[in-house]
Amino acid sequence: MMTLAIHDQRLARPGQQSAALRDYDSVLRAIAFISEHWRQQPTIEAVADAAGCTPDELHHLFRRWAGLTPKGFMQALTLDHAKGLLRGSASVLDAALDSGLSGPGRLHDLFVTHEAMSPGEWKVGGAGMTMRYGFHACPFGTALVIATNRGLAGLAFADPGDEAAALADMRSRWPNATYVEDLDGTAAIAQRIFDTKLWRPDQPLRVVLIGTDFEVRVWETLLKIPMGRAVCYSDIAQKIQAPKASRAVGAAVGKNPISFVVPCHRALGKGGALTGYHWGITRKQAMIGWEAGQIGLQ
Repeated sequence: MMTLAIHDQRLARPGQQSAALRDYDSVLRAIAFISEHWRQQPTIEAVADAAGCTPDELHHLFRRWAGLTPKGFMQALTLDHAKGLLRGSASVLDAALDSGLSGPGRLHDLFVTHEAMSPGEWKVGGAGMTMRYGFHACPFGTALVIATNRGLAGLAFADPGDEAAALADMRSRWPNATYVEDLDGTAAIAQRIFDTKLWRPDQPLRVVLIGTDFEVRVWETLLKIPMGRAVCYSDIAQKIQAPKASRAVGAAVGKNPISFVVPCHRALGKGGALTGYHWGITRKQAMIGWEAGQIGLQ
């Protein structure tokens, strides 16, 4: 089930308390209305009317207090319900209609937007999809490259003897997909990733981000950090307009499936601490140093 954290500001300073209470009550009314009527997919105007404010006011107020928009909250409720149906015996059509959507097309769009996969693919854990993989030498040890026909889906790292564990870790993300070793096919992708001469802004590497809406927002923010720069989790939280979600940002960074390409190594903890890294702190330090050297060569 989806949970939504509302930042209670009832302890605001006396001069601000009445306004904070009004804002808080408006958000609660909006949440109650959406929670009761999401199957009808109400318009933002209807939600705002129930909350006692204008649609524009509600959009900014809801995002400030809840960390996402009213539409995003309604989509999350819809997606959560559809997932429950798909885990059972419901077809994609039945799940779409029971979730208040006009048909499978809208459910497909919702899944692709928030999950980077279709509802059918999600329901079967990637069954029917082919993941090509290969282990390749790189500046940071051994890289595991995983790709679909849509683009790069996974990039992991392994120390000698740990290749099987790295592959098992990545396979858990789409457990029912078919995994085929393809050293030749993935070698070209690995070369594009680690050979800076092949980095072309006009020909970006295609990636497939597999995660929740919040995680994808965090990963997209990581992609905007320039090489040689680093930001704190709190900076990323500010960028995605969820300033109190630093801990959730850290968790999303840790779940990044495409290490290095989506540069989670450029994200630091409070005060610039390196903090944890899924593939090891030493490797994170090596990546930061390697990038510093690349900048020096330019």
